[in-house]
Amino acid sequence: MTDRYTPDEPVAAIATALSPAALGIVRTSGKKSIELVSRVFSRPDALLAAAGNTIVYGWMMNGEERIDEVLVSVFRAPKSFTGEDMVEISCHGGPSVVTAVHNLLLAHGFRQAQHGEFTFRAYINGKTDLTRAEAVREIIDSHTDASRGRAAGRLAGSLYVEIDSIKKLITDTLASIEVEVEYPEDEETIASTFDRADIEKAAASLQILADSWKGEKLYQDGARVVLCGRTNAGKSSLFNSILKEDRAIVSDVAGTTRDWLESWASFDGIPVRLFDTAGLRETSDVVEKQGVELTHSLTNDADVVLYLADSVCGYTEEDELFLKQCREPVVFVWNKCDKTTERPKLSIEQRALIACFRNEVYVSAKKGEGISDLLKAVKDVLTEGISTERIQAGLGSARQKAAVEEALESVKHSLVSADDNYTLDAVVQDLEDALSALGEVTGEVTPDDVLGSIFSRFCVGK
Repeated sequence: MTDRYTPDEPVAAIATALSPAALGIVRTSGKKSIELVSRVFSRPDALLAAAGNTIVYGWMMNGEERIDEVLVSVFRAPKSFTGEDMVEISCHGGPSVVTAVHNLLLAHGFRQAQHGEFTFRAYINGKTDLTRAEAVREIIDSHTDASRGRAAGRLAGSLYVEIDSIKKLITDTLASIEVEVEYPEDEETIASTFDRADIEKAAASLQILADSWKGEKLYQDGARVVLCGRTNAGKSSLFNSILKEDRAIVSDVAGTTRDWLESWASFDGIPVRLFDTAGLRETSDVVEKQGVELTHSLTNDADVVLYLADSVCGYTEEDELFLKQCREPVVFVWNKCDKTTERPKLSIEQRALIACFRNEVYVSAKKGEGISDLLKAVKDVLTEGISTERIQAGLGSARQKAAVEEALESVKHSLVSADDNYTLDAVVQDLEDALSALGEVTGEVTPDDVLGSIFSRFCVGK
């Protein structure tokens, strides 16, 4: 990781998407970055004299040629994102303009930034820790307001503060033990000198953090929800209603949907990849038959199957045949409830034949009725057995989870050592191992290969 990055060397990268927009940003950081930009700026003296956190107006120049009219934001070390001198050039957002400004910088002393290099520099310069750095990526990848909000909490330092408070409990206990080791009254006695209260509190906090990962992962990665059912059950209409846009073609002609469509959707804050599939029926049409086969394949990988049935037509043998074979959690959806005054209902026997039956809901995809009940039913299935309540801090990655679980195991072992009347040195070793594991969470103790894995997933402008 450190071989790939050269700290302080001036780097530049395009920080915004290369697509037509009002503005584009080219970002630089490193020693002499302000001086280097001034060499291709129409007002070099103004830029060199600019105070930190100020903006200078001018033109980017390639010799006598004007490239673009820009605003240059100046950040001076250490009061910048990376902790180094930084310049961010706000230019017009056409791809050719942004690329021209970027190439101009590369031709005048800047190196192309590596993936995540700006955030990496912030980390090595003490401007952020790994929990906040990983939260940056989480926010970029978030699909719902809820997932963004959870990541924002970590970016604001909630997880770092929680880890730090646990470390203090452990270090305070270590300090008291060290006194006993240095000035022992009885080298063989531990029970009277080992205060369990802080360590038990640390263990409880670590357990809460470890348990938070399942819920946090759900909000990060999302779930797969597949809409399926017989032809003309209203799957495409429901797909459009949930997305609140006309993504799928809706028609009264059976077999209109022959392939599957997918889109991200928010199910009460949980990001979901929602699939609209071909209607289930026997057909001689080669293309439609392949679509039906894809429907079966998609349902096998689903986290939840939304099985639609027409409230007017009722429950059929075709519905029963499919659901008897389905091994994924099923929420049965009676659609077109606006077309009948009586609500159909699955019998106890019919429910019993659905291996993973979870709920039964009523909607009108056409009128948008019952959608909130449907979203809640799916959320209940996805969150079954895990806590999704917002807590002050939650884990943001599998790496953090592994380190916290290692710390928890060491803390628990220290309590066992005390109960078994081991020497104080044994307890000290367990607690030091716990501190080392927690140091990996925040980045105080982190191997280079771990850093490489974290920052390589960032875009070059971040």
